[in-house]
Amino acid sequence: MQGGRGSGRATKGAVRLWGRHAVIAAMENPHRSINRIWATHEMMDELRAEGIEPAPDVRVEFAQNTDLARLVARDAPHQNIVIECDPLPDLFLKDVLEGDPAAPIVILDQVTDPHNVGAVMRSAAAFGAVCIVTQDRHAPPESGVLAKSASGALETLPWVRVVNLARALDEIAEAGYWRIGLDGDGEVTLAEALPTGPVALVLGAEGDGLRHNIGQHCDQIARLPISSAVESLNVSNAAAISLYACATRTPQGS
Repeated sequence: MQGGRGSGRATKGAVRLWGRHAVIAAMENPHRSINRIWATHEMMDELRAEGIEPAPDVRVEFAQNTDLARLVARDAPHQNIVIECDPLPDLFLKDVLEGDPAAPIVILDQVTDPHNVGAVMRSAAAFGAVCIVTQDRHAPPESGVLAKSASGALETLPWVRVVNLARALDEIAEAGYWRIGLDGDGEVTLAEALPTGPVALVLGAEGDGLRHNIGQHCDQIARLPISSAVESLNVSNAAAISLYACATRTPQGS
């Protein structure tokens, strides 16, 4: 499907994940198809002691720490376990827009660093966001780096990839969300801009910030009230602060 209604999942082929939290979350995710596990005997014994068992059809290969290090990115903290799995099933905006209207949506405009996207996912999951929305061509694919940074949130937070972010923002507005773009030059603070109803937070990449066209598809541009001694915040920090502000705003009618 075209525009904001479609999913443009960029990940193709097998995905390799590592790290205790990321792997356990994947093993406990009914939507994740795991093909192979490499791990030390000690790690598998630990998982089984916690009641975490791989599916019967999953191939388990025991390996030494040094062997596992060859399966992941250089110096990656694999924590004695690596898995190979299929990408998560595609999601569409219509699949998530019928969720809790009190929960925010997080939209990332061309944020390409997997560490940042993973960290935003972790915060979004912690504060009960509906989903995270990114473009297909200007966002990182599923990966071990992203999953490790997300600390399990990759498996629990819906991630919608769209072909056209501007059209997706239109669809989000049609669903009743107030779209707030975060930018240091915003005329009002986020606290002043937050409505009592459904809200979508739109954050741009570090350095470039929100693209002009994406800003035009926001209902308001707001800033975080940071000190003038600091030029800007890391996008994952800005997302965490913005999500906290949403979680602690005054409910409608109070």
